[in-house]
Amino acid sequence: MSIISDFVQSNLKKVPEIKPGFTVRVHEKIKEEDKERIQVFEGLVIKVGTGKTGIDKTFTVRKIVGGVGVEKVFPLHSPLIKKIEVVKVAKVRRSKLYYMRDRRGKEARLKEVYVSGKEFEVPEEEAPKKAKEEKVESAKTEEAPVEKKEEPTEKVEKAEAKEEKKVEIKEEKAEVKKEEKVEKAEVKEEKKEEKTEEAEAPKEEAK
Repeated sequence: MSIISDFVQSNLKKVPEIKPGFTVRVHEKIKEEDKERIQVFEGLVIKVGTGKTGIDKTFTVRKIVGGVGVEKVFPLHSPLIKKIEVVKVAKVRRSKLYYMRDRRGKEARLKEVYVSGKEFEVPEEEAPKKAKEEKVESAKTEEAPVEKKEEPTEKVEKAEAKEEKKVEIKEEKAEVKKEEKVEKAEVKEEKKEEKTEEAEAPKEEAK
């Protein structure tokens, strides 16, 4: 039993949860001699078969083509089914909607529930860690890391220009202060000389 269960688990696919009343779009791979193509079958799910092991689970889709009802049974985990999209969701109370076979036109309409497609999206399978590690190691060995020199951005250049202007302004102010001090010192010396001359003048007259 363990071998069978392991086989079943390894072949199970990640698919959206499908229930009767869902309108689905099934993308099935069709082989024709040497060619392959994807055929899309859109219709109402009228039955979901549980199966015995889980891998043999099926669902029946019904649609109207040219006024004639067409039903198709899909194995849920078949490798030929590439994608299943949930288009609409309707409120139903039965697990098998066989009564839809006798309804036509407006009678075949079901009360729909608003849903977003993201609710039924299936996340992609993550790659195994070993494969990722091998890819990283091979990339490191093949390509040596190249150091990139970062060029100065406009903000850095503007900041440097502002600092240079500040330094220039400070230097100019310092020079102006020095010149003012020198001028004041010269004025003081001139005043001292004038005072000494005025003090010496009456002495010479007295002689």
